[in-house]
Amino acid sequence: MNTPKVLIYVESRYKVNRKRVKASVQFVLEEQSVQSAIEVSIAVVGDRKMRALNKKYRDKDKTANILSFPLGEGEQTQLPQDVTRLGDIVISYPEVIRESVEQELLVDERIDELVQHGMMHLLGMHHE
Repeated sequence: MNTPKVLIYVESRYKVNRKRVKASVQFVLEEQSVQSAIEVSIAVVGDRKMRALNKKYRDKDKTANILSFPLGEGEQTQLPQDVTRLGDIVISYPEVIRESVEQELLVDERIDELVQHGMMHLLGMHHE
């Protein structure tokens, strides 16, 4: 199993355990028996940025807890094939805080759940 390349961007005012995020990505890849070299980017942003993305890409003028953007959708770019670039996961930190309180979870636990959920989408598994 190759170690995935996880690019993490976190807006400076938010505290995110990067090791846990990487472990969540690794967990999904192992669960799904993904053998190839993988790259994924994960951004943790505020509600304003999330709302703008949700409006632009889903035509919904509200925030969301998570958005995933598989590279397999939309315009294709030719990139070196040594790594499979899955796409991007964007998580709203303020939504994570709200949901953590509602669900009585630690913030890190909720981020783990959302990263794993986003990874499943990037791997092509969707829910109804």
